[in-house]
Amino acid sequence: MTSTETRSVIIEREFAFPPEKLWRALTQPHLMEEWLMKTDFEPVAGRKFNLRGEWGGVLNGEVLTVEPNRTLAYTWDFAHDDPAYNLSSVVTFTLTPTADGTHLRMEQAGFRPDQKQALGGATHGWRQFLDNLDQLLVRGAE
Repeated sequence: MTSTETRSVIIEREFAFPPEKLWRALTQPHLMEEWLMKTDFEPVAGRKFNLRGEWGGVLNGEVLTVEPNRTLAYTWDFAHDDPAYNLSSVVTFTLTPTADGTHLRMEQAGFRPDQKQALGGATHGWRQFLDNLDQLLVRGAE
């Protein structure tokens, strides 16, 4: 394996809601804060934003792709005092309508081979984030 190869976290999940409802939760800052983190996000390609975690960390991002109700992609960068924990990745959400709602595919790509701990943490973290997202939708948050 070369040092340029990276790994991804991929989580696929069915939601009993239409793509438009999921899209709102993925792109509206007040809703993103409910399931992900505090943010100044705007769904505009080229727009820079940050996500502020409860632990005090800040992730920086830039919106790459916006196809309403279909695809959302942005960078997800974390700078750490220890370079081994620096992360430069891309998060992509793909929404596909289904008979019962929406199939959501989330991929976070860009983990280096030496970032096994970060990869594992992201896998656990995204599962929790998507659980939170489902709970938000079930509550009917607008």
